[in-house]
Amino acid sequence: MHSRRDLLLLAAASVAAFAQEPKQEVEKLAPYYPTPETIVEKMLQFGGLKAGEKMFDLGSGDGRIVIMAVQKYHADGTGVEFDTDLWKQSTERIKSLGLQKTARIIHGDILKQDFSSADLITVYLLPVSNEKVRPMLEKQLKKGTRVVAHDFEIAGWTADEVQDIEDDGEGRSHTLYLYKR
Repeated sequence: MHSRRDLLLLAAASVAAFAQEPKQEVEKLAPYYPTPETIVEKMLQFGGLKAGEKMFDLGSGDGRIVIMAVQKYHADGTGVEFDTDLWKQSTERIKSLGLQKTARIIHGDILKQDFSSADLITVYLLPVSNEKVRPMLEKQLKKGTRVVAHDFEIAGWTADEVQDIEDDGEGRSHTLYLYKR
């Protein structure tokens, strides 16, 4: 059972450990902490994802959000993942499921991508990372694009809806924030 406080402590420890490593060109915006499948589904439902829409998952980890978006919602899904091992793992899973036509994971920096075609963006980043991503999204996102943030608000934006989830089936609560541009 992990509380939001536990996650913030884990994140702070990860950031502190990361700061000790030699400086890399790409800044890691969050530790890998997989979203439970039940919450993945709630994020996509909450964002109103429809068949044929383009969705992007920022910091896609093992690709679970992209894969569910393509399999269950028949969307066109793209993830962006910085970590080489997670990128390889998610890309291989997409291939093994035969989803390459509508699912892909970009190996790269979230801050250097073009999200202007997005209908829905999902994000599970730390608050400081959400602040770094916000100006780029404000410049790129077309009118009507929806953004679902998991657990951490996007500072400077006002959520159109907030959904509190008491228990994800694994003993942890979650909060989802829906923003409409």
